[in-house]
Amino acid sequence: MALPSISRLAARGRCLTSSKQFTVTRAVHNRIPSSSYSTAASSDNVINIVEVGPRDGLQNESAVIPPATKVELINKLGRAGSRIIEAGSFVSPKWVPQMAGTAEILKKMDKLPDVKYQVLVPNEKGLENLFALLDENPDKPLVDEIAVFTAATDEFSKANTNTTVAESLEKLSRVTRASLERGIQVRGYVSVVITCPYSGKVDPARVRDVTKALLDMGCYEVSLGDTVGTGSPTTVSRMLDSVMSVNPVRKLAGHFHDTFGMGVVNAVTAVDAGIRTLDSSIAGLGGCPFSPGATGNVATEDIIYAFRDSKYRIAGDLEALVDTGFWISDLLKRDNSSRVAKAIRARRERDRQPKAKL
Repeated sequence: MALPSISRLAARGRCLTSSKQFTVTRAVHNRIPSSSYSTAASSDNVINIVEVGPRDGLQNESAVIPPATKVELINKLGRAGSRIIEAGSFVSPKWVPQMAGTAEILKKMDKLPDVKYQVLVPNEKGLENLFALLDENPDKPLVDEIAVFTAATDEFSKANTNTTVAESLEKLSRVTRASLERGIQVRGYVSVVITCPYSGKVDPARVRDVTKALLDMGCYEVSLGDTVGTGSPTTVSRMLDSVMSVNPVRKLAGHFHDTFGMGVVNAVTAVDAGIRTLDSSIAGLGGCPFSPGATGNVATEDIIYAFRDSKYRIAGDLEALVDTGFWISDLLKRDNSSRVAKAIRARRERDRQPKAKL
């Protein structure tokens, strides 16, 4: 389906295919208080971090990760001050083996009262599985919200979910409506907002229109993902200018990968543009199985350090997060990708050395 169709669809607040259409009703939105719809900061100088390490960070690892390890990672992150944690995904283990066991993880993790827990739900089958889990555990609130995802290009969407962008929006509209009716808020992701590994540079207008379609169907926030990590302050600013021309900045988040070492500076660029929610991953865990050559997410430790001593407030105990990042990196037998974590470890080792006598 051509891009203009997506644009018109977003303007009407509908998700459309050639045979049918879906309209999000105002009544659905009214079932949840508006105050619960946003991770947006309560004041303009607060930056929210969505910790995506346990899901987006681990999904591209080659080694099998036991659910108990994921539970411990989530618990460590919560105790280290992470306030929004992406705990897992209800995707088929056939396609993403590392996400097997999400139901077990949700039941066994410590659900801290001041932490919001999110799971990725890619389709109606995943939502059915989540609802079944919630029905089996009616006295334990296992999740606070779900996330749905699409892409800015048909080529990436087809490689990822075997659907065009318009087809994926149609399917996600049903997932979003059912989730909202259940009283569970929905966050949206748009992948490849700068460059697509299959079709090249992405027109910012496509990102703008797909973002609007997700917001119009009921997502309280849309995370803009530089999945391949090719973005620079110039290209990120250009993309944000287009997206913000029709979408409220308070409903946008930034999701940057660090392939070219631009993750932190792109995050700062997004904050300078008015965005107040950033996705990041402990120790820079991650990648993208459908994006050849892409490296991990920008590291949580690096993001927190970047805004230290600034006018912004950001949650997280940096020293504890550094410990957590090295703990999971050592278990995975991988390098810790956080430059800040490496510097802090080097400082610690230096401080432990006996002082030279003069």
